[in-house]
Amino acid sequence: MKKVLLHICCGVCAFACINYLKEAGFYVEGFFCNPNIMPNEEYIKRKDAAEKVCGITSVKLNAPIYAPGNWDTVCSIYSNEPEGGRRCDLCYEFRLKETFHKAMELGFDFFTTTLSVSPHKKSKIINEIGIKIAPAYFMAIDFKKNDGFKKTMEFAKTNNIYRQNYCGCAYSIR
Repeated sequence: MKKVLLHICCGVCAFACINYLKEAGFYVEGFFCNPNIMPNEEYIKRKDAAEKVCGITSVKLNAPIYAPGNWDTVCSIYSNEPEGGRRCDLCYEFRLKETFHKAMELGFDFFTTTLSVSPHKKSKIINEIGIKIAPAYFMAIDFKKNDGFKKTMEFAKTNNIYRQNYCGCAYSIR
């Protein structure tokens, strides 16, 4: 069975993506690498939600130490960009590179991300970034297709999964 490391941006987005990959015959593990999430209290809420979803779906969750300074060094130069601008592209790239490195370290065949399940994210750009990082390893999937977003929202509501009201970084709070 091929193994895929799934970058999980939040618990809400994880469910439909995990189910999709499992139904496609993959062994799935989660990777909660989100140094962009601020403040720390919000990070903890989202990590707890991801752990809850992974528990329900029987998926192991890996999470590096929370280090927002590394992310801020890369992305703060675009602090005035609008949501969805260059800062977001750098943020996707930062987290996908981390996911790729972890996937290789743990011996996974592939990696992908839950980011594409959101209608607020540009799947085409996310997938282009993943392919640029590691074309032979990145699974370019638009998880919002086939009602992925609707399914994941229904699951979140049914299971009382925390749902945030902004993307995650201090700049998106505005």
